[in-house]
Amino acid sequence: MFPLDNGNKNNNQSVIDLADNDLRVDTFKSSGSGGQHVNTTDSAVRITHLPTNTVVSCQNERSQHQNKRHALKLLKSKLYKMQLEKIEMEKKTQYNSLEANSWGSHFRSYVLHPHTQVKDHRSGYITNNVEGVLNGSLLTEILEANFYRGI
Repeated sequence: MFPLDNGNKNNNQSVIDLADNDLRVDTFKSSGSGGQHVNTTDSAVRITHLPTNTVVSCQNERSQHQNKRHALKLLKSKLYKMQLEKIEMEKKTQYNSLEANSWGSHFRSYVLHPHTQVKDHRSGYITNNVEGVLNGSLLTEILEANFYRGI
């Protein structure tokens, strides 16, 4: 799978640009069966992305140019996957830093039954006049309590 090799630049996937000075390209003789041609040419390619120390190699084709093109596709795919994993880790870190959505973790708690009470957890303001808070007439008192607490 080569997510960046569809030729469409207008997709939502990021484009991996590789600078030539960030790559080290090594050529070597292919191994395995293939006759005398394998032993006479350096058709296998190993590409190292120096900033990330990611290495890919290809010796599938007979031509060094084809192997280099294929290895570049593999390298771009690996770098794209690493980029996605990095974004996913940042999202997980951000999500894990969120406070649990449980009782008492909100700004204000409303208890309507069996007894009535509104408590602002930031300022410590407590009132039994729930209707006054819900219709907005007591919101200025809550805001003033927050102001005096320096919140």
